[in-house]
Amino acid sequence: MKILLLAPQPFFQNRGTPIAVRLLAETLGKAGQEVHLLVFHEGEDLAMPNVTLHRTAALPFLRAIPPGFSWQKICCDLLMTAKAIQMQRQLGFDLVHAVEESVFIAMLLRLLFKVPYIYDLDSWMSDQLIAKLTVLRPFRSLLESFEKAAVRHSLGVVPVCRAIEDKIRSFNRDKSLLRLEDISLLEEGNFCQKEDVRTLTGCQGKIVMYVGNLERYQGMTLFLEAFTLADPAALDCSLVIIGGVAKDIAYYTEMAQQLGISKRVFFIGPRPASALGMYLTQADLLVSPRTEGENTPMKIYSYMDSGKPILATKIASHTQVLDESNAFLALPEPAALAAELRRVLTDNSEASKRAAQAKEKAADYSRPAYERKINRFYSELMQEMIR
Repeated sequence: MKILLLAPQPFFQNRGTPIAVRLLAETLGKAGQEVHLLVFHEGEDLAMPNVTLHRTAALPFLRAIPPGFSWQKICCDLLMTAKAIQMQRQLGFDLVHAVEESVFIAMLLRLLFKVPYIYDLDSWMSDQLIAKLTVLRPFRSLLESFEKAAVRHSLGVVPVCRAIEDKIRSFNRDKSLLRLEDISLLEEGNFCQKEDVRTLTGCQGKIVMYVGNLERYQGMTLFLEAFTLADPAALDCSLVIIGGVAKDIAYYTEMAQQLGISKRVFFIGPRPASALGMYLTQADLLVSPRTEGENTPMKIYSYMDSGKPILATKIASHTQVLDESNAFLALPEPAALAAELRRVLTDNSEASKRAAQAKEKAADYSRPAYERKINRFYSELMQEMIR
């Protein structure tokens, strides 16, 4: 089957959504599908079996496209629309697999060319837009009606987590649906220690580690405040932060200085996902202080697989996968998070017990399990297309 995979992001970059797109493209290609992956102009070229990479036009004013909603992304989405129409005319795809807002491009292709599409949801877009642009709050019903129409006209939907699945089922119980969680990125061979975090940073005591971007919703402001309240000097611990762009690192470096904890907080910038295991093994505690969102952060699955204790905020984004048996959870408030941080760093027995439970559960989020799910779903949809 000839598939157009629409992924409206820079590709490839070492962050959550592009990593998930790569996994999807590799899985479909491995299954023998002919995949044409259309992405934005920025990013690293990758070679994948049975996958042809296509890019939107590169315009000089479209550079360093950030995650989430932005005027740059709107421009790139328009360029992707034109490119997708051109590709459909030339190549005649059997199916479109549309990630996030590219579903509206897929809806247009369905209208023009009668080609069916799958809607792949990493989030409920209206919630994301309103969180970023509160001026849109009065238009929530209108925005949700667009999303519901995208679900209704699709051949099937692929939500990334239970919260989004529940939302879809609340208004469309009969739609073909596959809940396809992310997976652990810890692969055999990436635990070989090549960069020693202690040598690199000069950090002291136990290592509390965060991995990921530093967008506002990730809760780094919250965690720095909690870390200050917990008194890292008394706990003899340091915070090592992996990821983030230069402007965000500068912002939080200044915040750490203002809070008086700069000697205990270290930013080492982005590192490749292929080396993730090497860094996680050096941590004593892994944290995810996210403050909003419904989709489970991709890093959580690798955190679980690492066998290290996890501290996360008690929000739906985390509690779909984590609970009090396999992680330490706290309300997204500085005092509550600080109290739980002190607890996990001083109760070694309980920390080890919960880390072992998380490691055991991580087997449910492996690459083989992922491949079985997506291949079975595609097989069922192909049968439906034939009928």
